[in-house]
Amino acid sequence: MKPHINASNVIAALVALCLTLLPLYSAATGNIFILTLFTRIVIFALAAASLNLIMGYGGMMSFGHAAYLGIGGYAVGILAYEGIGSGFIQWPVALAVSALYAFVIGALSLRTRGVYFIMITLAFAQMAYYVTSGLSRYGGDDGLTIYKRSNFAGLIDLSNRVQFYYLCLACLFGGVYLIWRIVNSRFGMVVQGVRSNEQRMQAIGFHANRYRLVCFVISGTICGLAGALLANNTDFISPATMYWTRSGDLMVMVILGGMGSLFGPVIGTIVFLVLEEVLSQFTEYWALIMGPLLLLIVLFAHGGIMGVLGRLSRA
Repeated sequence: MKPHINASNVIAALVALCLTLLPLYSAATGNIFILTLFTRIVIFALAAASLNLIMGYGGMMSFGHAAYLGIGGYAVGILAYEGIGSGFIQWPVALAVSALYAFVIGALSLRTRGVYFIMITLAFAQMAYYVTSGLSRYGGDDGLTIYKRSNFAGLIDLSNRVQFYYLCLACLFGGVYLIWRIVNSRFGMVVQGVRSNEQRMQAIGFHANRYRLVCFVISGTICGLAGALLANNTDFISPATMYWTRSGDLMVMVILGGMGSLFGPVIGTIVFLVLEEVLSQFTEYWALIMGPLLLLIVLFAHGGIMGVLGRLSRA
């Protein structure tokens, strides 16, 4: 099938190109900060893309998605603290634990709908937050310092800023590609069909909750990978990573970029975190400025930034 060229696809391609070339710009200008900032942006873009899979395509409004960020990060941090520094062990454990927790949350929360689903996902995220806060051996409320990043037997040096950035970017592009494959597969079509009309999909023989649960687990696993990257990026992990406000930030990133659009969460994450960084340079009350700006975008830019670009291309 020939790809449809429109403004949103062009912008997505340009953003992907700019992200790829960013380390060259950083090296040419000596601006290390921009590489550090965009490493963080790329990691959160992966987390937002994973949320978009269930929220934008599956219609599941999870308000506890940041739990998987924290779980993935703590898996890396705890294993490092206990002397297991191999990334070949840390990262699969991070993915497995995130998938398991997503399975438990999904199996229980998918029995409900609407606000009850939102509250159950929030409750499980807060449960993870309070459990990690009580882990005194691993820092408790103060968090856990990771003194050495994941070791991949010399294949890649995560202490090298450029190598780590490209690893994060490869994970983001790989995650977005995986989501594209899922969304355009028979499985993805069923998930989207369930979102649109669950009763009809069940009437023709599809077990709606089974498809939703698998989608939910995939989403949590991808976000767990983002958590493992985040822990290595900051050399630190704390319960605050799982707090409900972080889940709210991820939802804003998805909505801002455009729910149900493949590259929308990436655009939304860039805009959100760049605005946060710029505004915080002028005032510590940057959230008072950010809030109304986001409100205006949500009210008057239906479908987020990608939705606006799509309408402009059609006009």
